[in-house]
Amino acid sequence: MFAEFQKYECDVNGVRITYRKGGSGPGILLLHGHPQTHVIWHKVAEQLARHFTVVAADLRGYGDSSKPAGGHDHQAYSKREMARDGLGLMRAQGFETFDVLAHDRGARVAHRLAVDHSDAVRRLILLDIAPTLAMYSQTTEVFARAYWHWFFLIRPTPFPETLIQADPELYLRSVMGSRSAGMKPFTEKAFAEYLRCLSLPGTAHAICEDYRASAGVDLEHDRQDRSAGHRLDTPLLVLWGAEGVVGRCFDPLYEWQQVATNVQGKALPAGHYLPEEVPELLLDEVMKFLA
Repeated sequence: MFAEFQKYECDVNGVRITYRKGGSGPGILLLHGHPQTHVIWHKVAEQLARHFTVVAADLRGYGDSSKPAGGHDHQAYSKREMARDGLGLMRAQGFETFDVLAHDRGARVAHRLAVDHSDAVRRLILLDIAPTLAMYSQTTEVFARAYWHWFFLIRPTPFPETLIQADPELYLRSVMGSRSAGMKPFTEKAFAEYLRCLSLPGTAHAICEDYRASAGVDLEHDRQDRSAGHRLDTPLLVLWGAEGVVGRCFDPLYEWQQVATNVQGKALPAGHYLPEEVPELLLDEVMKFLA
């Protein structure tokens, strides 16, 4: 995996971010989701590197990046702080402006990055999410049963952390394997890397803090944007899985049109993990949008 890439660490925004970098040309930042790492991009990164300087980062709390304490109201894992990590990382690579391709939790970070730093993000691609506020406010029984981990992870510490740490592989398989494609999209090497990183000291607590922030301070920030009429102006492509929960429980394109002015999107024939389920189709859509 990532044969033409080098792995680095960068101190930004008070944390150390681990990332892989490869290719040349305009910058594109890749942000992963839960419970994974930057390795989710291993089926598309080399192709993107033919056209871009690709920076595939581990979010704070995930992979080999720093896992700081959450602090008051879990502020250290607000998407605002995590967005500053991404901005600082790309600025450290010499990019004042760049594109962003992001999945799941990383897409929530990318959304905040484009809202708070619209001068930095040229174009934005978000995979298989609707806006956080919309998803929480429209939660149904179907959604809650499918996305049980949203509600498990926000329980007060140390309950969810203790259960995850007791059997990290069971947790991974319970979250990733319960989606429409089961475990088929994940190669042995990729899964081994996800398991290694989830087993690292501090990861279980950090990923819980990520979700606790999303159920609290992140919703506050989203409500403030809506109250102020602050809309996302960055050109936005949203893609979701036709067989996934987000597409069944929400109307992703409609929901993004409520918070952004320049949106296009479609469903792809897959479940949640688009970069690993349908990498070729994803690349086609990404390259058309970025061309």
